[in-house]
Amino acid sequence: MAREHRDGWGYAWSPRRLREEGHTPDYRFSLANERTFLAWIRTALALVGGGLAVDQFLTRLSVTARTSVALVLLVGGGACALRAVHHWARCELAMRRGEDLPVSRFPVLLAAGTGLAAVVVAVTVLWGRVR
Repeated sequence: MAREHRDGWGYAWSPRRLREEGHTPDYRFSLANERTFLAWIRTALALVGGGLAVDQFLTRLSVTARTSVALVLLVGGGACALRAVHHWARCELAMRRGEDLPVSRFPVLLAAGTGLAAVVVAVTVLWGRVR
């Protein structure tokens, strides 16, 4: 089986090919998959916005801390957007093929990265107020 058939990237860029795969699932499931995709995109936009806000408004932070946290949030937002497309295609393929839905470690990584960024900002803000 070709790699694109396993992971969905090839189908993400060619929705017509995706429709040719397997059987059409109940539309409610496809629409739920799209809503999940949109939730991931909203999360990506929020991370990008948070990265920009950290860079522009937390000027009391050291340049290194501010840049580091902003980059973690911006890269996380970009990764989240790409992962949204990939996950949507994999889920759609699984539904069309009658397979189990794919699992992913990405939500844990996203949560850990966002939590770490929040802790770094909180500690740095508190440290700046103590000094």
